[in-house]
Amino acid sequence: MTESAGALRNKKLPALIVVLITSLLAGFVLWRLDHAPSTDDAYVYADTISVVPEVNGRIVEMPVRDNQPVKQGDLLFRIDPRPYKDALNQARARLVTLDKQIALTQRSVNAQQYNADSVKAAVERSRAQAGQAADTLRRMEPLLAQGYTSAEDVDRARTAQRSAQAELNAAMLQAQQAAASVSGVDALVAQRAEVEAQIAIAELNLEFTEVRAPFDGRVAALRTTVGQFASALKPVFTLIDTRHWYVIANFRETDLKGVHARLPATVYLMSDTGKRFDGKIDSISYGVLPDDGGVVMEGLPRVARSINWVHVSQRFPVKIAVQNPDPDMFRIGTSAVATLRRGASR
Repeated sequence: MTESAGALRNKKLPALIVVLITSLLAGFVLWRLDHAPSTDDAYVYADTISVVPEVNGRIVEMPVRDNQPVKQGDLLFRIDPRPYKDALNQARARLVTLDKQIALTQRSVNAQQYNADSVKAAVERSRAQAGQAADTLRRMEPLLAQGYTSAEDVDRARTAQRSAQAELNAAMLQAQQAAASVSGVDALVAQRAEVEAQIAIAELNLEFTEVRAPFDGRVAALRTTVGQFASALKPVFTLIDTRHWYVIANFRETDLKGVHARLPATVYLMSDTGKRFDGKIDSISYGVLPDDGGVVMEGLPRVARSINWVHVSQRFPVKIAVQNPDPDMFRIGTSAVATLRRGASR
């Protein structure tokens, strides 16, 4: 009887061990899910720009090729600069011509001003003569009644006074005419400012014929070469900003508790699962397009959350900034796996 009880205990012991190990594994998995949520619904992302010229023209030089890395300031392509050089030279020639015209007009204005000043001096002379004639007449008129002067002398004084006044009036009219005829160079100076603005625009357009990389990046989607006519504001190719790489990971809403910006994370790419990269959360999306018949808000990412008849938790994109990424591995759209380290933040 004792032997059979011992044998029964020996049979139960492996089962208890299995149950204990299973419980420990389940506890570890639950702890792992709570402290380090992970998702394989993730992909690599980087900012991109469309490289567009700001002037029209034929491409005469393109030293880059598709998928080539470039440095900030590298020449991407050059548009034929000859029309813009000619426009600049034409504007500069107009400025030279206008400066000479301003100088010539200024000399004419100076002559007009000298003439006006001369007529003004003549007015003052006529005014003095008229005043002298009037004074002479006033002195002679009382002497006529006393017999100290003749009527003929008084008549001559009156005639002289009227003549001097007429000359003064004529001189004043000439002075007004001379002053009105004095022109200026204000209109030409305004034209000069306009030509200077045209020169600045021509210089800027000439500078725009060279399109250079605004940052370190990689050329993508290049489908043209030298000889193609480039239109202003029409993309020629895409430039990927390789200075910053991100992983966009879609986490279940139930995993976002306690998740915040700058939370540490670990990512790896499906192209090489053996290499791990550290990262930090850059931001968390605050909106996705609902797919259950609710109100649709355009411009937000759509993440499906229904699998057949099963209603699963909604997923929200979490943007993770990768630290020290491998430039040879990271490509936009590469599949990735992301794990958040909530325990590390605590």
